[in-house]
Amino acid sequence: MTGAKRKRSTVWRKIQAVRFEDIKAWCTRRLPILKWVPVYNWKENLAPDTVSGMMLAIQQVTQGTFALTSLISANAVERLVPSARTNFTANNNSGILGLSEFEMQRIGVAAAVSFLGGIIQVAMFMLHLGSATFLLTEPVISAMTTGAATHVVTSQVKHLLGMKMPYISGPLAFFHIYAYVFGNIRSVQLEALLLSLLSIVVLVLVKELNEKFHRNIKVVLPIDLLLIIATSIACYYADMEYIYGIEVVGNIPKGLPSPKAPPMSVLPEVVTEAFGVALVGYVASLALAQGSAKKFKYTVDDNQEFLAHGLSNVIPSFFFCIPSAAAMGRTALLYSTGAKTQVACLISCVLILVVIYTIGPLLYWLPMCVLASIIVVGLKGMLMQFRDLKKYWNVDKIDWSIWVSTYVFTICFAANVGLLYGVVCTVVIVIFRFPRAKTLNLKNMKEVDHKYKAEDNCESLKQVKIVSVNSPLVFLNARKFHADLLKIIQKDGMSSQCEQNTLLCSFSNGSCHGELVQSCHSERHVLILDCSGLNFFDYTGVSVLLQIYMDCKNRYIDVLLAHCKASLIKAMQYSGNLDSENPVFFESISSAIDAIQIHKNYSKFSEQSEV
Repeated sequence: MTGAKRKRSTVWRKIQAVRFEDIKAWCTRRLPILKWVPVYNWKENLAPDTVSGMMLAIQQVTQGTFALTSLISANAVERLVPSARTNFTANNNSGILGLSEFEMQRIGVAAAVSFLGGIIQVAMFMLHLGSATFLLTEPVISAMTTGAATHVVTSQVKHLLGMKMPYISGPLAFFHIYAYVFGNIRSVQLEALLLSLLSIVVLVLVKELNEKFHRNIKVVLPIDLLLIIATSIACYYADMEYIYGIEVVGNIPKGLPSPKAPPMSVLPEVVTEAFGVALVGYVASLALAQGSAKKFKYTVDDNQEFLAHGLSNVIPSFFFCIPSAAAMGRTALLYSTGAKTQVACLISCVLILVVIYTIGPLLYWLPMCVLASIIVVGLKGMLMQFRDLKKYWNVDKIDWSIWVSTYVFTICFAANVGLLYGVVCTVVIVIFRFPRAKTLNLKNMKEVDHKYKAEDNCESLKQVKIVSVNSPLVFLNARKFHADLLKIIQKDGMSSQCEQNTLLCSFSNGSCHGELVQSCHSERHVLILDCSGLNFFDYTGVSVLLQIYMDCKNRYIDVLLAHCKASLIKAMQYSGNLDSENPVFFESISSAIDAIQIHKNYSKFSEQSEV
């Protein structure tokens, strides 16, 4: 009995250990801060993170949260609690931060949108819908965010011109707003217009100079903050609000309210806006995250992003916060100021709390036209995505058509409608394009043996592999194509021993440099892609081919493409930096192998000449 008890006790301890390890791994995966904080390099990273956090806080004060989700929330607020409504509660004090009950009703609707939007994102995380993000192609995301940025600029037109304008929303509201502006052009306030133009010119000029000389200066000039201080002081001393009638920000409450649940009674009425916030905020944030991952060589868990953004919307909603998401301007600022880790964002949050509790009321005299100018200039990065049209036209005209039509749907209706249209349109087009191909899905890669007549060449051809591409290469199968090809390279041992030789040579003080170069030339492998079955492709497919080319080049593997269509050659030459010295494209597999033989014979001749 004693032995049996000891055995059960040992098994139970093992089960507990396994459970503990599983729980620890899950917590580390879902709370990444537990992983990177213990290994944070305080000596090297704290200083640049502190500077970046301070600059980010300054920009946060001037621009606030994500403009696209704010605009979607504003639609729900104006629909349920219109600003033009006169109500007996409008002047009653709610007892929360000195705000009236009418103001708290409007804030409550925005908080409800944030709460429900966050719940939707958490639900999407639990359903593992992050794996479906491959449907969100680059042209769709680019067009949607550009169209949404256009909406935000349109919403600021009344402040830029100093016009009194009723709130206009709904389908085709974009055109109705500009129709109202041109119909009431005489009501434009000249002083506000001049101040807006001056602010935009100063902002654009200084930001361009910051971007041009950011490598030479350690701290960029916080022109947003300086402009706010200067215009607020000028407005106060010149009494612009009463003499010229310039609209100012007005009273800003100090501090944070006590936590309280958002009004649950309005949740059924804000479902549309909540879905818009959940999808648009996630897509825009994911696009920035993937761009950062590509820039700094790491991976993004698409499903984890749903959880992160969901909690970022649910928890703050109890403090009457509006929906949030990542923004291109703030991300670019972190790049330019040299942020190293997420500590920069934590420092920014602490400084924002200081502003909320102390400095907020000082922004009373900030002119609305100046604030609108800051918002519009902050959207410059998104508006510059119009330049993508040339890229899509040169690579794939159908992607160009998707971009244009998605943009039109976004400005005619809303960002979430444009996003839904773009996804549906992309799927439908791919479904109609796939039947024209030989295969519907990417099949297992198979080696194609090439029988070369000359027996002397058999030894050299052992380092040549020929892979046949038997399907289209689009966003649906691009990732699998890349993964399958890398498996073939690793399975067949195509990774050159030169990488190992380089590592070994580093321990010999570089004495084997000449031998290393000679070994690399003699051991280089060649991968020939037979593209005769690649009937069509899109921008994502071309990007994957270029990525494969660069990955193989780093592995000392030469990549040659045979039987390529003219459109594929043009797209790859336009989109990437291919080797200009050695040819990459060949009419047939035989011509590619002939080129390999000529190159090897030339290398042997050069080695003998050196001897």
